[in-house]
Amino acid sequence: MDLNFVFSWIETNKLEVFGVISSLVYLYFSINRMVWLWPLGILSSALYVSIFFDARLYADMALSVYYVLISIYGWHYWSTIGSGFATKEDAVLIVNKKMWCNLALASVAVYGVFLAALLVLPVWLGMPSAAMPLLDALTTALGVVATWMLARRYLEQWLIWVFVDLLSAGMYFYKGLYPTAILFLVYTAMALVGYVAWKKEFISNSTGL
Repeated sequence: MDLNFVFSWIETNKLEVFGVISSLVYLYFSINRMVWLWPLGILSSALYVSIFFDARLYADMALSVYYVLISIYGWHYWSTIGSGFATKEDAVLIVNKKMWCNLALASVAVYGVFLAALLVLPVWLGMPSAAMPLLDALTTALGVVATWMLARRYLEQWLIWVFVDLLSAGMYFYKGLYPTAILFLVYTAMALVGYVAWKKEFISNSTGL
């Protein structure tokens, strides 16, 4: 392996490499429900605003801005009620049928807004056209919903992330964002780990074990 090439590549892509590292730490904190996931979320999301802008993934860029804002909310919410599993107030929650309907409607509405924006705003602003607007809008809409579910401690947010992360990985490979694509494959696997861990805690709390 040519180490000079590796170091040169890292230097050229240092922002993305740092974003990947901070995102992996964020993922560890998220699975273990540690409140420090939120400041790491703010940092990594802020980095990806620039990364996705350069890749013309404008919806993902907007999603990263949303992640910064929802991370501030999540940090406040978790700091207020605690980040452990010990009490009823901070236990893992399950989505009921009515909420699934509301979440589905919210996802469709957000998707429509982002898709329209991706198709229209670049032309109005004289920017390069959005890359893969249909997929970009879809992953963004579902990411908005799933991040809100994470902040409110809903178990099923992990299942949404499995789909979003796998789809995003393919999109980033296509755009040449290879470290980010690999990161999202790791996200896919760890979302499954997170689901199993949170479900185990939910069952434990429900049975009193």
